[in-house]
Amino acid sequence: MSELKEILTKDGSFTLRSLFFQENFHSLEGALKETEIKFINPSNLKRFKDKSLNVLDICFGLGYNSASLFNNLIKQNSFINWYALEIDKKPLKYSLGNKSFQQLWHPKVLKIFKALSKNSQYKDQFFECNILWGDARERINNIPTNIKFDLIYLDGFSPQKCPQVWSVEFLGKVTQKLNPQGYLITYSCSAAIRKTLKDFGLNIFNIKPNLVSKNLWSNGTIAVKIIDEKVLQSNLYFKKLSSMEEEHLLTKASIPYRDASLSSNPKDIIRKRVQEQLLSNLKTSKNWRDKWGMTK
Repeated sequence: MSELKEILTKDGSFTLRSLFFQENFHSLEGALKETEIKFINPSNLKRFKDKSLNVLDICFGLGYNSASLFNNLIKQNSFINWYALEIDKKPLKYSLGNKSFQQLWHPKVLKIFKALSKNSQYKDQFFECNILWGDARERINNIPTNIKFDLIYLDGFSPQKCPQVWSVEFLGKVTQKLNPQGYLITYSCSAAIRKTLKDFGLNIFNIKPNLVSKNLWSNGTIAVKIIDEKVLQSNLYFKKLSSMEEEHLLTKASIPYRDASLSSNPKDIIRKRVQEQLLSNLKTSKNWRDKWGMTK
């Protein structure tokens, strides 16, 4: 665990800092708070009460997103077929050894997590769970091709730190696994990610921030292939992109991350994107920020 540092966040929940990626797993405002605001609330889990759903958690990490998901589904008798992709086993072991983390959840959530840590799977009458350890770019191929997901959580380190899970090629594989009315949810509001998902034919929505300011205009992104207008109107947590956000997709920031072999080194992915941006005639991000009165 030497490359992972424990951090107490403002809501009292713990997270970790990766010294390798030089990035925290969660916002300092709160690990639990971030999970609820950016993933659970927009999922609208009540629609799955007494029903079945398929979920894919990409970059499982400490497990907050899925723990909160399971916690909610236990209360409403939902049947879940769940897969997760994660390269590092240490964060889950940390969670299972952290009393504060354990106290947040229903005992069954911890039972599932212990089984995942020990056997990589868990199954009972309501839950069928499989975690696939290794590089997500490879392990996503081990998910049965007939399974389409109602929810996909994409919660890797930021694109600038971990571009391999945000590339055109990987996101192409991810979107192929999304149900037509399924939600792909991520905390990222990166123009590159939104433009890539849009180019795959998905409708892009903004997860509304609690307080809107010039520099806090999004809590993340939801991408959906097909969405009923009534569903959009009734959902309190996401909305269509603003003119400002649409213009963001026309800047150099929207140039995607590319990983043709799905095995490239992160530094190479970043370097190729920078070169592509330098050669592009698109508007710069600075011009976009200046126009909308934002500071970086």
